[in-house]
Amino acid sequence: MPDIHIHREHHLGFKEARKVAFSWAEKAEEKFDMECTYEEGEKEDLLTFTRTGVKGTLLVDAHQFEMKAQLGFLLGAFKDRIEAEIGEQLDALLNAPHPATKKHAADKKKPAADTEAGKPAPKAAAKPAAKAKKA
Repeated sequence: MPDIHIHREHHLGFKEARKVAFSWAEKAEEKFDMECTYEEGEKEDLLTFTRTGVKGTLLVDAHQFEMKAQLGFLLGAFKDRIEAEIGEQLDALLNAPHPATKKHAADKKKPAADTEAGKPAPKAAAKPAAKAKKA
């Protein structure tokens, strides 16, 4: 049985959820010195993370994130704190503005004259590729 189990539903769709998972992997590698491996699938992705004292997985699909992790003896004493921090990080990433949301908000603020003149809406800036390793 996992020591930590975090489940979050989302309405981002698979493509945006994958970006959130990549972002979480980058933060885990930088902040916690995790080794992350990201396996892309057709309907779900699997992020495996490990370091001394912790190993786990983050399952990502079009509707949810499910994280399971086992903590070693020393980190087990900090289970509640670790689980709360990971949950907060994931919540922050899920609630952050995404390119599609930014574009939609920009289109709403755009004066009607510009959109009626047939000018195409500007494209959202592309996000940099994640540093997570792909298996």
